[in-house]
Amino acid sequence: MADNKSKNIFKRIAQTFKDVRGELKKVVWPSKDKLKKTSAVVLLIIVFFAVYLTLISKGGNWLLDKAGFYDTVETTTEATTEATTEATTEATTAAAEETTTAASESETSAA
Repeated sequence: MADNKSKNIFKRIAQTFKDVRGELKKVVWPSKDKLKKTSAVVLLIIVFFAVYLTLISKGGNWLLDKAGFYDTVETTTEATTEATTEATTEATTAAAEETTTAASESETSAA
């Protein structure tokens, strides 16, 4: 390892390219016919899975649509205002009752 570091960087790069070239000479390249056949198989598999995944996606979308997953619930401002008013009225009534109860208890304990 230390021997490698002591070499000039350009010598190391040149050695790397020589090693790559030597390995590429050892590669067994496919023939033209073999390359065409394997390319055709790969393209057919890609097309098959593209169609398959599209059908799965569209089918799932259709099922969710039929189940009402995408339905939107519309609320009007009147309904929201009424709900807010009712909640405020109930909270005010509860607070008034607590105040009345606390006042009557304090009067009872004072007497």
